[in-house]
Amino acid sequence: MTGSSLIKIPDSKLARAITEAVRDTESDLLFNHSSRVYLFAALTGERRGLKFDPELLYAGAMFHDMGLTKKHSSATERFEVDGANVARDFLRSHGIAQADVDTVWTAIALHTTPGIPQHMHPVIALVTAGVEMDVLGIAYDQFSDADREAVVKAFPRTPHFKEDIIQAFYDGIKHKPDTTFGNVKADVIADKEPHFHRGNFCSVIRCSHWHG
Repeated sequence: MTGSSLIKIPDSKLARAITEAVRDTESDLLFNHSSRVYLFAALTGERRGLKFDPELLYAGAMFHDMGLTKKHSSATERFEVDGANVARDFLRSHGIAQADVDTVWTAIALHTTPGIPQHMHPVIALVTAGVEMDVLGIAYDQFSDADREAVVKAFPRTPHFKEDIIQAFYDGIKHKPDTTFGNVKADVIADKEPHFHRGNFCSVIRCSHWHG
């Protein structure tokens, strides 16, 4: 599908069920974003010579933002954990081995934690790589023009995707700003709410019950 690489969306029974579940829940913006994340992740894996299970990578990519949806957003958990839990329950219901479920869970839970996923299991590393490419443009020049154009043609970016995805992040987490403590999503709240005071790690230390 993507030029010479011929990376395709998996067409297994499990993958089709994943597509249906996400398609029925997410907006077009998030569904297309998640689909591009898979394709960019798979292309990255191919370029790096990594061995990965396409179904597990697809599950990680497609479920990674499910925690932003009203249906799956908890009151107190990080949205990444909400999405990871949705994927966990879905994969368990389809008889996937617990070790594989754990891999997908971790891939989703860590996808906004820079600097760690790239040292882990290929599925974990590649979900983050796909997200970073589609949202942040990291490694943009390592993809051919043909591959980038083919991915976007298959799953289009909105004309103002950068602002649209920031808004989607905000809409999905604004009701629980405390869950952004220590991760990149605190920047989203701060961008949309000028008077937002993010949590401070040093303040937590200084205000603990310990003396000294």
